[in-house]
Amino acid sequence: MPEGDVLRLTAERLGAALRGSPLVRAELRWPSAAGVDLVGATARESVAYGKHLLTRFDDGRTLHTHLRMDGTWRVYRTGTREAAGRGPAVRAVLATASWACVGRHLGMLDVLRTRDEPRLLAHLGPDVLGDDFPGRLDEGARRLAEDGARPVCAALLDQRGVAGLGTIWTAESLFATRRWPWTPVGALDNEERRALLVTARRLMGRSVAVGRRSGLGGVELAVHGRHHKPCRRCGTPVALGSTAGPGRRPEGGERAIYWCPTCQAAP
Repeated sequence: MPEGDVLRLTAERLGAALRGSPLVRAELRWPSAAGVDLVGATARESVAYGKHLLTRFDDGRTLHTHLRMDGTWRVYRTGTREAAGRGPAVRAVLATASWACVGRHLGMLDVLRTRDEPRLLAHLGPDVLGDDFPGRLDEGARRLAEDGARPVCAALLDQRGVAGLGTIWTAESLFATRRWPWTPVGALDNEERRALLVTARRLMGRSVAVGRRSGLGGVELAVHGRHHKPCRRCGTPVALGSTAGPGRRPEGGERAIYWCPTCQAAP
């Protein structure tokens, strides 16, 4: 599932393509939004909050999308073959006279009044990459530990605690802080939870910076996706577990967790 860094880059690219020019084409291939007409509206900005994408228009409406597991937004020159947006996977096409943004495999799509955004996002914790996150760090640390018995890896993945982290940056943040992923989050004191969140923000911010320069995938990961490969720090083979435990493979609703058994030894 795309994480907060991917959403932030996606928002920047959509904003750069659409901002300031009226839509000449707007197709929302979604049952609850099929009758919505956005043609003529001009995008003011496109922003991300956690894993949610909000494209705000000058008429007081917002297009809200969520990528879920496989969703993407791609930008093409208007008039090109790709900009036509053909195919059953296409869920949305937004086009100005110059650029067309095509959303495929989107997991969520709706149009709401921009002033209603806070209600839409009310269940989410602070956005790890948000400009206001430093001022909400204590809130994030507190929300993270609301169920103290949960493994810290599961708590980090719960968007109600902090928004934007997925399996990649959860694993990378825990590795960077040498934290065993199944440590009960309540066993961490406030400073340890704060340090973990600051690390997550730093790693994700670096991914955004690299993505702006060279595209997604340019950051070298320490453990995620490196099962059986040597740890970059100590050489121990990277292990694979799930949010259910270190010896459990990800099945059903459990999420994959990669870690180094030496650098992140159980307490």
